[in-house]
Amino acid sequence: MMSTPKPWQESYLDRFYPQTSWRRDGTRDFFQLLKEHTGGKILEIGAGPSNDTSDYLKTLGELHGIDVDPDVEQNRALTTAAVFQQDFPFPDESFDSCVSNYVCEHLDDPGKHLAEVWRVLKPSGSYTFRTPNRFHYTALVSSVTPHSFHVKTANRLRAIEGHDPYPTRYRLNSRSRIEELAREAGFKVEYLRLLEKEPSYGMSSRFLFLAFTAYERLINSAELFAPLRSSLFVVLRKDAGRN
Repeated sequence: MMSTPKPWQESYLDRFYPQTSWRRDGTRDFFQLLKEHTGGKILEIGAGPSNDTSDYLKTLGELHGIDVDPDVEQNRALTTAAVFQQDFPFPDESFDSCVSNYVCEHLDDPGKHLAEVWRVLKPSGSYTFRTPNRFHYTALVSSVTPHSFHVKTANRLRAIEGHDPYPTRYRLNSRSRIEELAREAGFKVEYLRLLEKEPSYGMSSRFLFLAFTAYERLINSAELFAPLRSSLFVVLRKDAGRN
């Protein structure tokens, strides 16, 4: 009996990005960062419906979630779920840790967002998040094209089925902007690193995959190119001495 051949996407990933490679799976790196900096009573901001990040956070502490989308109420990993608009529905100093995974690129007012995170965190609490780098090619294209284009193309380029992308703003999506607004809100930047992994937006064609793989190899060849990598991994620490 003949076996069914692998989809080309799986074959290419196995060839260029084996599971053991450091080039593969930014989520694995993000989860390691969460393990090192997150615990206690955790607030996931932008938790959304059930997902792998929420399921992992649940293993690190008591997980609560908020989102502007009512789908958050269907997230099975959350102890409590709430829908909000601007102010977080919690008293001051309610949480040991806050987390966001690909949420900060959607913020209309990142200064207000960080002020609310700072408010609900306990002294010396952490805010760990992952967000796109505004100087990566995917964000640059997103910045100059209408949202209707993102809806039509984003999931097709990744060869996945999923929720339509939310509108992007990229107002907290560079090293300098994060450092500036974090300082204004009363945070210390404890960790900030740019990473580039496998080309998730190259899954619709072999040509795109190979072109984006060449880009990944180039910008991972030297720290000089770090500002062009795809994702920012950040840990902010609430300055306990600031009132």
